[in-house]
Amino acid sequence: MAEELVLFTRLFDLLAWLLPKAESFPKAYRFSVTQRLMDAALDCQEAVLSAQSQRGEARKAALRDADAALNRLRLYLRLAHHWRWLNDGQYEHVSAMVAEVGRLLGGWIRQAG
Repeated sequence: MAEELVLFTRLFDLLAWLLPKAESFPKAYRFSVTQRLMDAALDCQEAVLSAQSQRGEARKAALRDADAALNRLRLYLRLAHHWRWLNDGQYEHVSAMVAEVGRLLGGWIRQAG
């Protein structure tokens, strides 16, 4: 249970850092890559919240959805860094945040087994 609470906090911290940062990405990509990046981050948060209120197979499905959204987020962050929308320090910071969320989420997935 404590791990779940830490996961919610870390996801909130990730969203609080990332969403304002994404607003500064190029306007030409606002309705494509930037929107998908924000959607992936929010989808992950929503799936984790959904998993909290579920049991059994429904919980496992929600956790798998969260994991898939987190993987999409990783892809879009790599693209943002590649295109220099995030500098090296920003990418390192957000990658560490995503890695921690991934570890916490993986622990919950294994626990739900």
